[in-house]
Amino acid sequence: MAVHKRVGTRQRSLLSQARFNEVFIFMIRYSLARFYGISAFVAWYGAVLFLTQPAQASTKVTAQQFVDLQQGQPHFPGFRRAHAKGVCVSGEFVSNGSLTHYSDAEVFSAGVHPFIGRFSIAGNNPHADELSAPVRSFALSFVTGSERWNIAMNTPPVMAVSNPHDFYQQLVAIKQGGDAIKTFFAKHPESADFLAWKASYTPTESLALETYHSINAFYLHDARSNKQAVRWQMLPLGEASKNPFTDSAALQKELAARIAHGNVRFTWQFTLAAPADDENNPAIQWPSNRAQVNAGEINITQWQPQLEGACHALNFDPLILPTGLSATADPILRARSAAYAESYRRRAKEQLIGALGGKESE
Repeated sequence: MAVHKRVGTRQRSLLSQARFNEVFIFMIRYSLARFYGISAFVAWYGAVLFLTQPAQASTKVTAQQFVDLQQGQPHFPGFRRAHAKGVCVSGEFVSNGSLTHYSDAEVFSAGVHPFIGRFSIAGNNPHADELSAPVRSFALSFVTGSERWNIAMNTPPVMAVSNPHDFYQQLVAIKQGGDAIKTFFAKHPESADFLAWKASYTPTESLALETYHSINAFYLHDARSNKQAVRWQMLPLGEASKNPFTDSAALQKELAARIAHGNVRFTWQFTLAAPADDENNPAIQWPSNRAQVNAGEINITQWQPQLEGACHALNFDPLILPTGLSATADPILRARSAAYAESYRRRAKEQLIGALGGKESE
């Protein structure tokens, strides 16, 4: 390009140094995110590389197949394969200490705990229209001492199915369009709770007004190794108002406006499983009369565009857990973790190639 010809020797040196700094900073971010986001994955990778359907069948689905399907066409190099469009946020969790009876996780101790987070919408398109997105998501990452806790939540309270093979077939049916998804649900009666939620759900006009769910269950552990299965949800504390924005970034702009006028807040509520509840089946809604514990308040105080924010380099793998929490045997939970790792591997490679001046860049 002509502009390059007018750059002098000293300017070229400065540009080269700037490019080096960009690559160096990215590599640091990549290395840290890789350590926290993939090291745990490697430990059990062999066990879940092939995500099998129920024992009576032999069909296997890999994390690569999941991500290939989510990636779709057109392909957007450097972005997440699912929930590609989002915004970085940060803030603090003000814990009231009420969960210390159930878990010795540092995050639950009474006090203030900072986090990095990300709001996003479903889909592989980082330029998609936000108001029309059928699913919104909220992810958090806490660092306490040498431990990290990643949390990935969605607006549905349950999955439509309970195993990775059926989940993959659900995604295939969605891609096929037409009556394929209706046929799929007709063959899967366990989708009843999901379909009931879907029929009653109306997306709000604000990321700050949605309720976000863990979907999968986890175990809380106390110092005596007592174990309690839980799910959780973020309950919005903001006041409803008309979104004044109508363009494709309407949700992000509305969120930014809310943060500018005061913190965006959520109550972090935990649901305690009873002995009759199946913590390994994410498709079944637990009864509404289960005990609830209010753990405290999530306060969001800042936001950044995702390409400039700290959340962009993070892999919000839900199996990165601190002392005091552990995963259930839910196979969907492990499928999510494997798919997150594969998506992260692909976009990290593309971002590095882009930073080095290659073709695959954002």
